[in-house]
Amino acid sequence: MNLRHIVLSGCSGGGKSTLLSELERRGFAVVPEPGRRIVEEEQRGDGLALPWVDLSAFAKRAINLASEDRRRMMDEAGWVFFDRGLVDAAVALEHTTGSSASNLLASYDRYHQSVFLAPPWPEIYVTDEQRQHNLAEAIAEYDRLLIAYREFGYDTFILPKVGVRDRADFVLHHLS
Repeated sequence: MNLRHIVLSGCSGGGKSTLLSELERRGFAVVPEPGRRIVEEEQRGDGLALPWVDLSAFAKRAINLASEDRRRMMDEAGWVFFDRGLVDAAVALEHTTGSSASNLLASYDRYHQSVFLAPPWPEIYVTDEQRQHNLAEAIAEYDRLLIAYREFGYDTFILPKVGVRDRADFVLHHLS
């Protein structure tokens, strides 16, 4: 179990990737979002596991990729920041299939106790080739994740709607 693995989760389009880049700039190890990597790969291929085509297939791939990411980063000495992770993928799979996220996650190690959630931030939300869902769908996903992380016993910290440097300071302050 590596409790130095920190999850940045929350609302799509809420600034997680920007925060991840700032943490990387400060010298921390980071792992980009599994979902975006899957979408980019699927858009180059047959596109069968795109979230807007088959959310179940997408979520299953995200679980596998998030698990691989954890194994790959297991020996990293310092904090490792993950843009989403296993819980996010398990919650997506539960949402689409009804299969228990709790049962699925039982076979995986937990992340650090503190999880940082980007709240809905309409002023910065944009869609693009990899994010095709609207803000209402993003907010519904955020609500599911906030509930799930709390039900799984994580301490959830809502990121303030401030500049990226201040957000990074907020995260690091809570981890110190």
